[in-house]
Amino acid sequence: MKRFRISDLLLNGKPGEQITVMGWVRTKRGNKNVAFVALNDGSTINNLQIVFDLSVFAEEAMRPVSTGAGIRVEGKLVESMGKGQSVELQASLVEVFGAADPDTYPLQKKGHSLEFLRSIAHLRPRTNTFGAVLRIRHHLAFAIHQYFHQNGFYYMHTPVITASDAEGAGQMFRVSVLDAAHPPMTPEGKVDFSQDFFGRESRLTVSGQLEAELGALALGLVYTFGPTFRAENSNTPRHLAEFWMIEPEMAFFDIHDDMDLAEDFLKYLITFALDHCADDLAFLNEMYDKELIDRLKGVLANPFMRLDYTEAIRILQESGKKFEFPVEWGCDLQSEHERYLVEQHFGKPVILTNYPKDIKAFYMKQNDDGRTVRAMDVLFPRIGEIIGGSQREENLEKLLNRVREMGMSEEEMWWYIDTRKFGSVPHSGFGLGFERLVLFVTGMANIRDVIPFPRTPQNADF
Repeated sequence: MKRFRISDLLLNGKPGEQITVMGWVRTKRGNKNVAFVALNDGSTINNLQIVFDLSVFAEEAMRPVSTGAGIRVEGKLVESMGKGQSVELQASLVEVFGAADPDTYPLQKKGHSLEFLRSIAHLRPRTNTFGAVLRIRHHLAFAIHQYFHQNGFYYMHTPVITASDAEGAGQMFRVSVLDAAHPPMTPEGKVDFSQDFFGRESRLTVSGQLEAELGALALGLVYTFGPTFRAENSNTPRHLAEFWMIEPEMAFFDIHDDMDLAEDFLKYLITFALDHCADDLAFLNEMYDKELIDRLKGVLANPFMRLDYTEAIRILQESGKKFEFPVEWGCDLQSEHERYLVEQHFGKPVILTNYPKDIKAFYMKQNDDGRTVRAMDVLFPRIGEIIGGSQREENLEKLLNRVREMGMSEEEMWWYIDTRKFGSVPHSGFGLGFERLVLFVTGMANIRDVIPFPRTPQNADF
């Protein structure tokens, strides 16, 4: 007998069909005559009600059919007499694949805190909340690939292991096979990485951008979508040590083209989520964030505000609001500043441009004023910065001067500098933190709740 997914049955199931379903028991209730089991197979947030006639099923057979058990059921699909579903299954056969002891199964009861569920990350996908989040995460990932494919981009796999620090921040995880207790040393008393696996000090990447630029300067339009790592000892609800980044790089794009693409891209992804994740979003809207769906639609309703950094500083200084972090020209805006601009002053997403060069990365194109660079950050409600990007500096002399100003090694960056020697062209790009996107679309409050297995300081379980 053919197995059906519950999502398909609830959408297109025909009463009278003999079918098989498989899944996990969410709840079981009833009386001495009949048992009602809510079955879920992960394909939808909605359950299929299974009706067991207890004159047919012995008590011994039904005992292991408890919350958490994995089962297979055969039966007849009928119109449902109850509310909340159009069809239900009248069971004729049940097979228990794996029982779940009611005394020890940690998801027996509802209402567990998100903090508790983080401690059982191996089981939390079985809850309504994390099932919804993970399905939305999947749809957003699919939409990212679809968007770029439809717009002529090529998917580029950039290295996870690298010798370069794209951000110049130095907060990177080292990759080594040397004996940590007794590494080989140079005569100068330093670790001799020439004896390591790669023959030099190597790390996990913080960004695929620099390598993606190489692709863009050959293929025109490329994007990366992969894991990145940052050894930042931060335990905030907005930081992870391992996270996923989407980084498009575009030859012949200036900063305005870059902003246009970023806005169109974000609106496409949010539209895709609203169109394909309606049930999951409705659940999260009801349970966690009553304004979620309205906020998503609000992002789509108007063009993003484009604002010069200098003007943003003026607005913040004249706001009359007392910020935790003082505002002055040259400061790196904090989340409280970004959210004030988006949520209180403009009431819509903002794209900030022309930042001071001293707070931005070496590769950003310098403006003629000598003080600012053609950077652009997209700011969203509740999130703050969701995209960071820029037009890249294509001029060899200016790039070299910036590398030297920041004390970076020209020798280590020779391959990147080479691209400015041979056929350099204007080009731009940006980075979108995937978890921040999922955080915004789901309305969750902690970034650890939008990735299956969060990696944070002192936590690498599962």
